[in-house]
Amino acid sequence: MSNRLPPLTALRAFDAAARHMSFAKAAAELNVTPAALSFQIKSLEEHLGAPLFRRLNRAVELTEAGTALSLGAAEGFQTLATAWRAAQRTQDTQTLTVTAGPAFTAKWLAPRLYEFAQAHPEVELRFAASLNRMDLMRDNVDVAIRFGTNPAPELYDLPLAEEWVMPVMTPALAAKYPTVESLHHAPIIFDDSINFLDSAVGWAAWFTAMGAPFSPTLGPRFSQADHAIDAALAGVGVVLGRRALVVKDLDEGRLVAPFPTALSTGARFSFLCLKGMENRPQIAVFRDWILEEIEKTAHITRSLTILDASDS
Repeated sequence: MSNRLPPLTALRAFDAAARHMSFAKAAAELNVTPAALSFQIKSLEEHLGAPLFRRLNRAVELTEAGTALSLGAAEGFQTLATAWRAAQRTQDTQTLTVTAGPAFTAKWLAPRLYEFAQAHPEVELRFAASLNRMDLMRDNVDVAIRFGTNPAPELYDLPLAEEWVMPVMTPALAAKYPTVESLHHAPIIFDDSINFLDSAVGWAAWFTAMGAPFSPTLGPRFSQADHAIDAALAGVGVVLGRRALVVKDLDEGRLVAPFPTALSTGARFSFLCLKGMENRPQIAVFRDWILEEIEKTAHITRSLTILDASDS
């Protein structure tokens, strides 16, 4: 038995026949005649020295050898297809596909995209707002922006700005509740999207950091951070706003932060792409633009006292 691999065309014919369990359907997929496809499979069987299919009346089924080969063949052709698409993407210097969480997309990316489009009209941006874990090669995604605590050693992983939380509200509410003590009587909004973090960065931790008691209170709870912030913008109450999601509203005055003490989340957003792809033109300009946009609101962070929640 030879260890030399058989011709790729014969393996491709076998893979199609194994998927369809029909020589006729496999031949149609590959745009060849059934006789030509049968010849390719016969040559593969001769190369192996054993049958791969049992020819039945108007049907075929895999032999034990055929079953063993079909699994690896399907995976191999999928890997080849993925690699080919990745190679094609390296030749595309205009399209950029980005995935980010719904909250980051709505509150950070979307309000700023006009500026990016004006500065880089040569880049066609495509977005997938999702929290699902992505395979950047298989899923045809160029850049992922993800929030968490775990670095990604297998990827190019650029940490973005430090992430903190602090109370934010409309200017009208801030006038009604000007002190930490008065916040005990303010309508409180709960953002449950951050509960997955190990560190306690909720309302109780913030009040403790301020040296004030906190009694559990009723208030609307949101599973999505952007929905909680939208409620605060509508004047519903006070929310612990996350840096990336509130800095634009703070900078433009729609929200205010009367108490300049924030809690570090211990987590960060990361700019992720495949290693070796970070200097592709459209990825590089998008990365540099994000860093420039973060710097525009860095003065907000510099004006704060940022505490570690675990110390409070």
